[in-house]
This record gives sequence, C-alpha cells and structure tokens, in this order.
Amino acid sequence: MTEPQTEPIKVIKTVLSRLPLYYNFLLEKRKEDYKYISSTVIAKSLKLNNIQVRKDLACVSRQSGKPRMGFEIESLITDIEEVLGFNNLDEVVLVGAGRLGRTLLSYQGFADYKLNIVAGFDNSVELVGAKVNDKPILHIDKLTPIVERLNIKIGIITVPKESAQEVCDIMISAGIKVIWNFAPVHLEVPDGIIIKHENLAVSLALLTQKLYNKESKIIENQ
Repeated sequence: MTEPQTEPIKVIKTVLSRLPLYYNFLLEKRKEDYKYISSTVIAKSLKLNNIQVRKDLACVSRQSGKPRMGFEIESLITDIEEVLGFNNLDEVVLVGAGRLGRTLLSYQGFADYKLNIVAGFDNSVELVGAKVNDKPILHIDKLTPIVERLNIKIGIITVPKESAQEVCDIMISAGIKVIWNFAPVHLEVPDGIIIKHENLAVSLALLTQKLYNKESKIIENQ
C-alpha cells in the first residue's frame, strides 16, 4: 500500500524571509547539543518579537512544541529545510569572477544551506581556466550548455552593471529560474523568474544612516 504523501507547507513571503535567520540559529544550537528550544529563547536571542516568532514557527512546523521544553530542534530544522528547499542540494552557477565573485566562490557557508556553486563564468582571458575553492572559472560561452546539461535553476550575477542585463538574459534563456543579483542595477525579468537584488552600497548606506540616527539620539539624551 502506498504511503499518503504529505502536502507541502505553504507560507507567506514575509515569513519566508525570516526562516533563514531561524535556521542558522538552530544549526548553532544543535552544535551546542541543544535538543529542545522555545520560541521565547529564539525571539530573545535574535531580538525579535516573541509572538511573531511563535506564529512563524507554527506556520512551518509539523510539531506543536512541548510545554516548558519548546520545539525539538532536529525536527524544527527538518521542517524549515523542507519549506526552504534545503533538503535537496541545489546547484548554482555564478557569472562574474571578479573580487566579489571569487569571494562567493570561496565561501564555505553555502553548504549549510545545501547550495553548491558548481562553477564561475567570465569572459576575461586572465580568469578563465583558473580555479577558486576547487571550482573552475569557465568562459561565459559554456554557461548555457552546462546549465542545460545539469538542469541548474539558480544563478548569481556579480558582473559590472553594464553587463548585468545581458548576463541575466543569457541565464534565463539557458533555463535559470532564480537569480541573485549583486550588480548595482535593477534587472528586467519576465513573469515566472524570481530575482533578488542585493545592492551592497545601498545596504551599507542604510547601516550608516542607522548608526547616525542612533548616535544622534544618544547625543540628544545627554
């Protein structure tokens, strides 16, 4: 007799955006041999609202949590992995092997999220043929055949803004469905393509502004 399949858990985008934060925290607690954890402890540690955390976990977890003990960490990690798709290794391609691109190729932390950058791509004769973290840097002309052969759906863009839209179009044409864009430009994509723009300069400016506002309040209260 065939086992009934469990329906996938569906959550709203705002909850999804917080799940990697919970996931990373739970991984650290598992390393510390924690077996159970409460939403209160998670909220306090991450400086979040306890009610929000409790609602978020209720959306993704198939367990209800035990009184005075909280959620079983191993089960909660598994539930979050299922929602985020971390229970299957996702292969990724990266285009743009400059400083930022090579830094991402070297980053070991992607493995915690079951992500594997299989190769970097560039058109520079000085970079093509090199390896970073045992990952090859190939010519951009080889992107499409590799994406098609390995059925890769995720791409990272770390090229200058002048080349970003062209690279984005190549990725989509090859079959990429999810794009993480580090180029400081807004890219146009068709319906059905998921894109996340990561503007480092803007992020730094926002952090600087928050620091300025915080210091201004301290001065005002003196």
